[in-house]
Amino acid sequence: MFLDILASLQRLFVGYIPAVVLGSFIGYFIGLNSMVYQLFRLIFQIPHSIPPIALLPIALLAFQESESAAIIVVFLGTLWTMIINTAIGMRHFHRQNNNFRVAIFHLFHALKVSIWVAWFIVIATEMLIGPRGLGFTLWDAYKAGNADYIIQQILYIGIIGFLLDQLLDFAAYLLSQMVSDGKKSS
Repeated sequence: MFLDILASLQRLFVGYIPAVVLGSFIGYFIGLNSMVYQLFRLIFQIPHSIPPIALLPIALLAFQESESAAIIVVFLGTLWTMIINTAIGMRHFHRQNNNFRVAIFHLFHALKVSIWVAWFIVIATEMLIGPRGLGFTLWDAYKAGNADYIIQQILYIGIIGFLLDQLLDFAAYLLSQMVSDGKKSS
């Protein structure tokens, strides 16, 4: 079980972290200018409207290897979500007179939505192509007709998703407190 959890988390972070970094930068620059924002918001809605799991067959054809294909799908699904939500956050930041608490809120909202999307993609790709991970063991339990094991896997998936969400909430709280404390001492 531990190795399946590690495999799922590895897929998650190998696809999620680069997408978050790149998506934050792109979203930041798009959000700086309202005309650029309006143009790119519409352009990025097109790939964002495609369910990321639908990209799996193309990724499998392109990369010929399931691990790379799964990570690319996680990356792409996370990238669009991060770009759009970061750009929206930057627009709110400017409308609120460059309020850093607003920026922190929107950035962490983007991170939370993106991690949910990435976690969903990881579990779905593992269910489809395996060969290990929580999604694979969940699907394997279904094929074996083992309801107890299915419930156990769903609980693991839910608990890990909850912990990732709480970790981001805690980081946002700490950063928000640092910004508030920095303003008080100035």
